[in-house]
Amino acid sequence: MNAMPPKQDRIGARVPREVYETLCRAAELTGSTVNQFLVRAALKEAQAVIEREQVLRLSARDWECLLDLMENPPAPNSALRSALRRYQQTRSGDAVASFDEQP
Repeated sequence: MNAMPPKQDRIGARVPREVYETLCRAAELTGSTVNQFLVRAALKEAQAVIEREQVLRLSARDWECLLDLMENPPAPNSALRSALRRYQQTRSGDAVASFDEQP
């Protein structure tokens, strides 16, 4: 039984001649086709964007501060208690509400 190759999608772009020539030269210098070069470069940039948007980087000092706040949270102030009451009132009619924590 022959396995079917995975489906591949197509990407296309129209670019000015100068851009195309630059891409062709870069691809040639790396020993790849223009398509291979474009996909590799675009994927690298896409992964960098995703990481930049999803990963939170903290200095050692900020990390220690965050851990201390998580382990020793401050007492709720009046604004937080008021927000909790409003939240509970909004959710009181919701049968699936599971937030029953009291300050």
